[in-house]
Amino acid sequence: MAFGGFSKSGDSSPMAEINMVPLIDVMLVLLVIFIITAPLLTHAVKIDLPKASSAPNLTKPDNLQLAIDRDGVVYWNGQIVDRPNWRSRMQAAAARQPQPEIHLRADGEVAYRRVAQVMSDAAKYGLTRIGFVTDPKERR
Repeated sequence: MAFGGFSKSGDSSPMAEINMVPLIDVMLVLLVIFIITAPLLTHAVKIDLPKASSAPNLTKPDNLQLAIDRDGVVYWNGQIVDRPNWRSRMQAAAARQPQPEIHLRADGEVAYRRVAQVMSDAAKYGLTRIGFVTDPKERR
């Protein structure tokens, strides 16, 4: 119980009213929090999808075997090719649908600029699926 007040009369009668402003402030803050978080809690619609069993019809793309030996000679599927020849073959391969994957095998001793040259030519013609083939056995 609160006794006292700001009156100058000096009588000590109890206060009969409650200060509602802090309670309203807390209620408004909680209301804003619930308004903001409520849409976040209901982000998904629960539905029962029909069940069907079918195998997906995937067409696997062909792959092209590119190899670069220690001397920097490039092989296209086992045949020696020079730069204009592999460029024309890459351009023809990029026109096929689905685009083939390039499996690139490079000797460990070949200069990186040769590998980068082949990769940049492939990217120039739109062949972006390039995989590096490595030997899983580590040499010691």
